[in-house]
Amino acid sequence: MLRITLIGYGEVGRILAEDLRAQDLAVEAFDLRLSPAMQAHAAQHGVVLAASALKAVAAADLVISAVTASQTVAVARACAAALRSAAFFLDLNSASPGAKQRAAAVVHGAGARFVEGAVMTSVPPYRSQVPLLLGGPHAEALLEPLNELGFRARVASTTLGVASATKMSRSVMIKGLEAMVIESFTTARHYGVEDALIASLRETFPGIEWEKQAAYFFQRVIEHGRRRSEEVREVAQTVREAGLEPWSASGTAERQAWMADLADAGLFGPRGEPGFARSADWRVEADRILANAGADRILHPTKKADDEL
Repeated sequence: MLRITLIGYGEVGRILAEDLRAQDLAVEAFDLRLSPAMQAHAAQHGVVLAASALKAVAAADLVISAVTASQTVAVARACAAALRSAAFFLDLNSASPGAKQRAAAVVHGAGARFVEGAVMTSVPPYRSQVPLLLGGPHAEALLEPLNELGFRARVASTTLGVASATKMSRSVMIKGLEAMVIESFTTARHYGVEDALIASLRETFPGIEWEKQAAYFFQRVIEHGRRRSEEVREVAQTVREAGLEPWSASGTAERQAWMADLADAGLFGPRGEPGFARSADWRVEADRILANAGADRILHPTKKADDEL
């Protein structure tokens, strides 16, 4: 694993780049939306930025795909023609088992080795040691080399789709809880009953610090609502592939996308101050949401028309 390429240089890509470069490993990266901040980060850490996905992967022993869920198969197709024979292609994207299988078919068709990777919790606190499930016929071959690079991986199954199904099933709960907390706590804030709500939740679930957990959920969705909504749409697809109608997952995706829309539109505070505060107090963010309670009608005109029927 002397030459490593990252496809996707967002939050996860940059964290992995830092940890890999700290070991003096050669790291190359490509991102379709390369921002000045990404360029500055790459220069600071000695990461080579490629002009295209094909150039990025041409000499790589290990390619790590860390893009938005909707681009899982597209990235595999964009890289396939230049992948080295027997190179590993580690897909960390939060995609459905079906999407992973389609991406694997493309990579295997190019003679490389596809391994699905299911990231089982938030990356930033753990960095490259985030719990990681590997899957597919080449998972066992990648396990030891990957862990020698500082990862904390284990093989879930040699069958493609098992690791991602585990991740997606978990996300029905975790991403759903995020959406429910935002909806529940903001509603309670509107009615002035947030303290009573938290006291009741603390009594029912004494192991959870609800103030701290709520602040974390609000911030993660504010900062990553767009990416998370795409992931939950893949979660919904996973539920469909199981033969169920994804009522909960679909609603969660809508709430996550709604938060992303508010952030993109330039949310303002109750006194007209611009933007989300990124506050450690979830109440500050809830007040901003409530100050823009009609914004979803502006952002989603069809909803307004439906409500007026």
